[in-house]
Amino acid sequence: MSAAKKYKLMDTTELHDTENIASCLKKGDNGSSNAITTASNLGRSAFAAQNMNSAASTNGERLPNFSKLGSHHGSDIRSASTTSNLLNRMGAIHNTKPGDVKKIVIKNFKAKPTLPDNYSEDTYVKLEEAVIAIQLSKPIKYSLEELYQAVVNMCSHKMDAQLYVKLMELTEQHVKRNIKLKELTGGSMDKLVLLEKINNWWLSFCQQMIMIRSIFLYMDRTYVLQNSSIHSIWDMGLDLFRIHFAQNSVVQKRTVDGLLALIEKERQGSTVDRGLLKSLVRMLCDLQIYSSAFEEKFLDATNQLYKAESQRKMQELEVPEYLQHVSKRLAEENERLLHYLDSSTKHPLIYNVEKELLAEHLTTILQKGLDSLLEDNRLNDLTLLYGLLSRVKNGTSELCGNFNGYIKKKGRTIVIDPEKDKSMVQDLLDFKDKMDVIVRNCFEHNEKFTNSLREAFEFFINQRANKPAELIAKYVDMKLRSGNKGTTDEELEKTLDKIMVLFRFIHGKDVFEAFYKKDLAKRLLVGKSASVDSEKSMLSKLKQECGGGFTSKLEGMFKDMELSRDVNLAFRGHTLSNDRDVTNLDLTVSILTMGYWPTYAPTEVTMPPQFINPQQIFNKFYLEKHSGRKLQWQPTLGNCVLRAQFDAGSKELMVSLFQALVLLLFNDKPVLSYEEILAATSIEDGELRRTLQSLACGRARVITKTPKGRDIEDRDQFDFNNEFVNKLFRIKINQIQMKETNEEQKATEERVFQDRQYQIDAAIVRIMKMRKTLSHNLLITELFNQLTFPVKPADLKKRIESLIDRDYMERDKDNQNQYNYVA
Repeated sequence: MSAAKKYKLMDTTELHDTENIASCLKKGDNGSSNAITTASNLGRSAFAAQNMNSAASTNGERLPNFSKLGSHHGSDIRSASTTSNLLNRMGAIHNTKPGDVKKIVIKNFKAKPTLPDNYSEDTYVKLEEAVIAIQLSKPIKYSLEELYQAVVNMCSHKMDAQLYVKLMELTEQHVKRNIKLKELTGGSMDKLVLLEKINNWWLSFCQQMIMIRSIFLYMDRTYVLQNSSIHSIWDMGLDLFRIHFAQNSVVQKRTVDGLLALIEKERQGSTVDRGLLKSLVRMLCDLQIYSSAFEEKFLDATNQLYKAESQRKMQELEVPEYLQHVSKRLAEENERLLHYLDSSTKHPLIYNVEKELLAEHLTTILQKGLDSLLEDNRLNDLTLLYGLLSRVKNGTSELCGNFNGYIKKKGRTIVIDPEKDKSMVQDLLDFKDKMDVIVRNCFEHNEKFTNSLREAFEFFINQRANKPAELIAKYVDMKLRSGNKGTTDEELEKTLDKIMVLFRFIHGKDVFEAFYKKDLAKRLLVGKSASVDSEKSMLSKLKQECGGGFTSKLEGMFKDMELSRDVNLAFRGHTLSNDRDVTNLDLTVSILTMGYWPTYAPTEVTMPPQFINPQQIFNKFYLEKHSGRKLQWQPTLGNCVLRAQFDAGSKELMVSLFQALVLLLFNDKPVLSYEEILAATSIEDGELRRTLQSLACGRARVITKTPKGRDIEDRDQFDFNNEFVNKLFRIKINQIQMKETNEEQKATEERVFQDRQYQIDAAIVRIMKMRKTLSHNLLITELFNQLTFPVKPADLKKRIESLIDRDYMERDKDNQNQYNYVA
C-alpha cells in the first residue's frame, strides 16, 4: 500500500516519483545512511544543473564561472533507470507462466492528496533552520533528502513563490550581517589580512549557495524556469551580494585599495600571493563590478606609476638599458594578465604601459640612442627597438625617419671629404652592407625601411657631383684588372653586383660611362683584364640596368678586339708567304673604331727603321683589304718585348713603346744625354721624363743616371747598365704611371660636358619639332623628364639661346616667353 501510494504520486512530478521509487527500493536499509547518500547525490545533481538554470534565468546576461569551487557530476539519470527496474520487477511477478500476459492498470486516487495541518509552517521553520545552519557552517538537524522532499511538496502545492521570497530574505539577511562586521569595516586591520578575510567570506558564500541550491533545486528547475522575471537561486545570491557589497563603500574601497596595493608591491619586485589576487579579481568579475569598481582605478594607478618611472629611468639609463627595462615591464604586465587580471583589461593595460614608457618618450629615445645603436651595429638592441616602437602609434614611421636621417648624415661624410676619395667606394659598399643587414634582420625587411634606405643613399651619393661616379668606375677597373689576385670568380661576381647597387644611385651615369670606357680600353689594349667572362658579365649588368644604348660603344670595343685577332692571323699568313723581311718581328696590331673608343690625342714620335718597315707593310696589307679606310697609329698604347744582353746573360724586357724607343738608342751609343734622347725620339717632355725615370730609377734599372737622383733633369747623362742582374729571365718594367693628371681628368670631364650639351640640344630640337610652339616653363619641364643626367635650369637656358642663335628655333614676337620651331 505504501509503495502503491508513492508510485501513484508520479502524476504530480517526475522527480518526486523517482526519489520515492528509490526510497521504496531501499526499504529495509538503514534510513539515516540512505538519507545521507541521497542528499549527497542531490547536492551533486543540484550543482550539475546549475549552469542550465542560470542560463534560463539571466536572459543572456554574462554568467560567472565558478569552476574553482570544484567539479560536481550530476546523477539525475538515476531516475529513469530506477523506474525501469521497478517496472521490470513488477512485470516479472505477474508473468509467472509462459505466454500468460497481464497488463498493469494504474488508477487515480478517489480523493486528491492533501498536506497535513500546519505542514507549510512547520516546513518553513525546518527549511529556515537548515539554511541558517548552512550559512553559519553548523550541522543540519535534518537529512538533505528530507529537506529536498519538503521543497518538492511545497512547490507541488503552489507555495513556491512564498518559499522563494523567504529564501531571498534569509540570503539577504546573511549578506547584510557579514558585510557589517567590524573586522571588515574597521580601519586598523592590515590590508593583506583584510583581503584574506574577504576572500574567505566570498569562498564560503559560494559554497553555501551551492549547498542551499542543492536543497532548493526542484524550485530552481520548476518555479524559476517558469518565471523569467526572477533570478535563479544562484544568481539571486550573487545579485544580493553585489548590491550590498557595492552599497558598502567602505568595504568595497578597502578591498580595491588592498588589491591595488598588493599589485603595486608586486611591481616593485616583492613576492605576493597571486592566488589571493586571482580569487578576489574573479569575485569582482562575478559580481560584475570589475570594470567600474576596480579596472578604472587600476589603470589610473598604472599610468601614474609608469609615468614617474619612465621619466626617472630615461635620465638614469642609456637607451639600450631603457629598452630592456621596457621589455621587462611589458612581459610582467602580460604575466599578470595571464595569472589573475581579467582578459578585458589586456588592451587598455598594455596600451597605457606602451604609452607611458614608449610613446611619450619616442623622440627622446630616437634622438638619444638610435645613432649610437646604428654606429656600433648593435643588432639585438635594434631588433628590440623596432619590436617595441612597432607597438605604438607612429613608432615605425618615426624610427624610419630617423634611420633615413642617420644614413644621409653618415653617407655625406663619406662622399664629401676629398681626403677619403681613395676609400670612398669601399666605405660605401661596407656601409650599404651594414644597413642592409640591419633592415633585413632588425627591421624585419620592412618595405618602408628598404625604400627609405634607397632614397637616403641616392640623396647623399649625389651631393658631390660627378666624383662618386668617377670613383666607382675606377673601383671597377681595379677589381677587373689581372693584378687583383686572391679573389675568386664568385667573390668578384658578388662585388660587381654590389657595385651595381651603388651605380643605380648615381645620377651622372654618363660620367661613369666615360671613365669606365677609358679604363676598359687600357685593360683590353694592354692585356690586363683579369677575365673576359668578368668583363662581359659587368657589361651585361650595365646593359640590363641602362639599356643597349648605354653599352653599345662598350660592346663595340670587344668586337674590335675580336676582329683584330682575325686581322693579325691573316697578316701573319701574309708575311710568311710574301714579306720575309718582317718574319723576325712579331707584330700585333689592334684595329680600333674611333667611334667606340676614347678619344686619343694624335702623338708623333720618331720610330727606328726596324719599326717603320713592318708598320708600312701592315698599312699596305690592311688598306688593300679595306679600301676607303684610314689608319692612325697611336704609339701611346703600344708595348714591346726586347731582348737585351747583359754581363750576367741575356734577358727579355717587357716595356712600353716609349721605353723601347729609348732603350734601342743605346745600341748605337753607350752614353746619351737627356737632350740627345729627346731629339732622337721626339717623345713629349713630361712623358719622356717619366719613361727615363722608370728605366733608371725604378726597381729594374737597366740604365743608370748621372748624377744620381729621383728626378730627371735636362743635363742628366744616361748609360746602359751592363751590370744589371735579376733572377727572372722575362722582366716587366712598369711605366711610371702618374695619378691621373688634372689635365687628363679635366679632358674626360670636358668630353662628358660636351656630350651632355649635344644631348640637350637634340632633346630641345626633338621636343620643339613635335610641339611646334611651346612656353619656356613647359619646355624646361619636358627636358627634365627626358634627360637622364642632372642639369641646372641655367644650363638649359644657355642651350636654348644657342639654338636660337643657330636658327633652330625663335622667340614668339608677341610673347617673349614662348618659342616657335623653325623648320
